Amino acid sequence: MPPSPTPARLDSTEERRTRILDAAEACFVRHGFHRATMSDVAVEAGMSPGNLYRYFPSKDAIVAGLAERDRAAVAEDFSGIEAAPDLMQAFAALARRHLAEAPAEKAVLCLEMWAEATRNPAMAAICRDFEREIAARLSGLYRQAQTRAEASAPGTDPEALARLAMVMADGIMVRRALSPDFAPGPVIDAMLTLIGAALDGRFDPTGATPAGAHPAGLSSSNPEPAR
Repeated sequence: MPPSPTPARLDSTEERRTRILDAAEACFVRHGFHRATMSDVAVEAGMSPGNLYRYFPSKDAIVAGLAERDRAAVAEDFSGIEAAPDLMQAFAALARRHLAEAPAEKAVLCLEMWAEATRNPAMAAICRDFEREIAARLSGLYRQAQTRAEASAPGTDPEALARLAMVMADGIMVRRALSPDFAPGPVIDAMLTLIGAALDGRFDPTGATPAGAHPAGLSSSNPEPAR
């Protein structure tokens, strides 16, 4: 029976996996997910292709590894928010860190993954599972904010608000990936203001229009959007 791995060997394995995942991110950003090869990743990681395959047998396996790493980071981030005295202040700091302060290459990588998900069922499943986890954590956070009475509108739908927040965050990521001169700060501020308004009951994230009111840009006398 072979000896059990020593702590040093475990650390070495984890370090190599981390090096491979970091290398894969760089290759996917530089070449695009579809064009990047396992050989490219091996060269970037400074190891032989044979050694690389010992840790990840395919690009899909690497993507699964990246997703797992991101899930762990998200879990840690949200745990920190839930322990904060001011939930929404902590959430705002997290949003700015991921959407504005993170390197633009992270946004490019997301765009690459989303594009690949349109033609790769394995990638689509990974993206779908990750989005479901984010949606669940966001809706739980908004529900907790209501419970703490930081929000005074018990009727606010946390799930609808989470979906809206994710769509806005995705849009910011796309703009960061496509427009080098895009300044995300003001857009993030507007997003946070909208989320705060929804939690305070000043905006319905389900899109429902109160009786007698008209959707923004429309009037009863002019059904066309205002220009």
